[in-house]
Amino acid sequence: MKLGVVGLPNVGKSTLFNAITNAGAQAENYPFCTIEPNTGIVPVPDHRLDVLAEMYHPKKVTPAIIEFVDIAGLVRGASRGEGLGNKFLSHIREVDAIVHVVRCFEDDNIIHVDGSVDPMRDIETINLELIFADMETVQKRKDKAEKSYRGGDKKAAEEAQLAERLYAHLESGKPARTLEVTDDEKQILNSWFLLTTKPVIYAANISEDDLGKNENEIPFVQKVREAAKKENAEVIVISAAIEQDIASMSPEEKKEFLEELGIGQSGLDRLITASYRLLGLISFLTSGEDECRAWTIVKGTKAPQAAGKIHTDFEKGFIRAEVVPFEQLQENGSMAVCKEKGLVRSEGKDYVMKDGDITLFRFNV
Repeated sequence: MKLGVVGLPNVGKSTLFNAITNAGAQAENYPFCTIEPNTGIVPVPDHRLDVLAEMYHPKKVTPAIIEFVDIAGLVRGASRGEGLGNKFLSHIREVDAIVHVVRCFEDDNIIHVDGSVDPMRDIETINLELIFADMETVQKRKDKAEKSYRGGDKKAAEEAQLAERLYAHLESGKPARTLEVTDDEKQILNSWFLLTTKPVIYAANISEDDLGKNENEIPFVQKVREAAKKENAEVIVISAAIEQDIASMSPEEKKEFLEELGIGQSGLDRLITASYRLLGLISFLTSGEDECRAWTIVKGTKAPQAAGKIHTDFEKGFIRAEVVPFEQLQENGSMAVCKEKGLVRSEGKDYVMKDGDITLFRFNV
């Protein structure tokens, strides 16, 4: 699954992306320096793997991964094709969720495309361009559904009504993801591949000087929170410039630096973890002397399908899953003690996996 990093030009998108991936995307001070999207695959921070590594001393530790795409800076008029808009919108269409980077710092040396820093205006600019593009799509869907209905397709009436309701919702400046829909309507919406149905996280990019301050005392951040609250979206406060510096440090240097700032976890780690959650993903864990590993599954996945993530044979010949929650393993110090205490459960094919399940699959092919 992919997350698209979007925002206006010169808000710190590529600097943040460089920090996320160390991919070295251009971060020059002019619009459209990112045209083809850069893609980076990054590990998802998970302290549970550190604990398992201490316990098992494995040959290999493999974290879960997530993919980020750096999408070029959108500008007003993108939905009409301005500023390479059509290309940018097509790149957004291909991702599963959006990280919307918002500039929350003043710097005379870094040009703002609108001449001043205003988080609310910037958020609205991006959102409206995505909404305008969706309105065009929805109008086409409505016209097509009405034509089908006139041709005798009774089901098309439902689609035409949904399109009409959604068009009015978009026209009022609201994204499609905030429209209340039934499960059946949600399936229809998913088939339309709209831009504003994608879940979003706002990354409030603050200056280095504001790092470590109480976030409630930074006016620009409060503006981002106000905008995010309207659609129940999460806000992660980061300083992209500092995160880029941290990305080049060793784990020991990073820990020391964060402690000096009085921060437990870097903004970047919080953003990656929140992005994983936004996509509806969780991790189950396997442990042993060869490898300790986090495996990515969608929340709600049942045990046989989770087993199939390791190998298709595990799913085909699934017998049972032996499961212990990570917290219980950590508390008791070893799998042997957990077994002695009867904490290791035997789960069948209907078991819904939980985040942090330490799992051994039994199978027969």
